[in-house]
Amino acid sequence: MIDMLASAVVLLAGLYLVGLAVASFIAPALATRFLLGFAGSAFAHYLELSLRLVVGGAFLLNAHNMMLPGAFAVLGWVLVITTAGLLTVPWQWHRRFAQRAVPHAVRYIGLLGMASLAFGGFVLLATIRGAA
Repeated sequence: MIDMLASAVVLLAGLYLVGLAVASFIAPALATRFLLGFAGSAFAHYLELSLRLVVGGAFLLNAHNMMLPGAFAVLGWVLVITTAGLLTVPWQWHRRFAQRAVPHAVRYIGLLGMASLAFGGFVLLATIRGAA
């Protein structure tokens, strides 16, 4: 049961990345506005951290069922550890960092879209091929 749930969360993470890519190509202003919303409030900050923790845990639990299990286990640990780090700082610091960093990143929304599509597609492939 937990394996199926973890696999579903990993698949949803892959679909999220593909969806972000599609939005970046079709509606770059919408994708930019979405990305600028990260850490915009305490609620958004804690929602983001909760989702990161769930996705990181799902990668850890599902890595053994995927292609390149070691790489996905490392990815899971990176998400869990960086989330733990973000939990130790006030959300306003995260917001200030995001307000400085995200505008620079979204100048390259097309490149972000390509990277999101490539990684999201790879996550989906690794999950589906690993389960086969």
